[in-house]
Amino acid sequence: MTLLSVDRVHVTLDGHQILSDIDVEIDAGSWVGLVGPNGSGKTTLLRAIGNHIPFEGSITLDGRRVEAWGDQARARRLAYVRQAASLTFDFTVEELVLLGRAPHRGWLQSYRTSDRALVREALSMVDLEGFADRSVLSLSGGETQRVFLAQALVQEADLLLLDEPTSHLDVHYQFAFMEQVAALVERGRTVLAVFHDLELAARYADHLLVLQGGRLISQGTPASVLTPKRIAEVFGMEATVDRSAGGPLRIEYRTPVSNESRPPSTDPESPTSRPS
Repeated sequence: MTLLSVDRVHVTLDGHQILSDIDVEIDAGSWVGLVGPNGSGKTTLLRAIGNHIPFEGSITLDGRRVEAWGDQARARRLAYVRQAASLTFDFTVEELVLLGRAPHRGWLQSYRTSDRALVREALSMVDLEGFADRSVLSLSGGETQRVFLAQALVQEADLLLLDEPTSHLDVHYQFAFMEQVAALVERGRTVLAVFHDLELAARYADHLLVLQGGRLISQGTPASVLTPKRIAEVFGMEATVDRSAGGPLRIEYRTPVSNESRPPSTDPESPTSRPS
């Protein structure tokens, strides 16, 4: 069943067209990875889906346009973890994570014991037991990112939008968090996540979307999308890809590809395949 539908979406910010003609359908219970070079529009697409920026076209969540949902109702269905989220004002860790329960509480309604139990569970999931009373201003960048991840978990939304959520995490915490997200997907949650690491994307996502120059140029399974040719065209790197049966997809990067020597894309939506 389709949970999220993006139909012919365009985004123009400050007079610059960032996204053009984006068409995507995401089924409930799937994990979709969003990859592409810097400046390709990945974060902009997440922000449009979350109704944080104006867009042209149609974005529907469970058959209803995202802008038609009330803020509280939409927050019960959709959680958004921004890249490198930061705060300039003070909260305890527990207070910040509890904000994820706000969509489930009435105006001025106090938090319940069950809400605080969810906070403790989420902090345990991101390996921050014992941090509840800490000031968020005293945390490292990686610890702060894990607090925002915990906040998204207690929100209990059907759709998680994750913008490079592991970018500030050590390797141990990257994989620990990815495993927790995978467990949520197995229980029916849906995830759209921006990845910088292509191998991590291939390891966890069921389906990949490739953005280049604000256009969706390819989508499919990780093995079908992450070919040496496309890695050269989109990411500018000569690479070999190992698809050994039963193991994770491995990418060995060899040497940068100059703009002049990059092969022209055969994708019909790729800007490099169109006449100048």
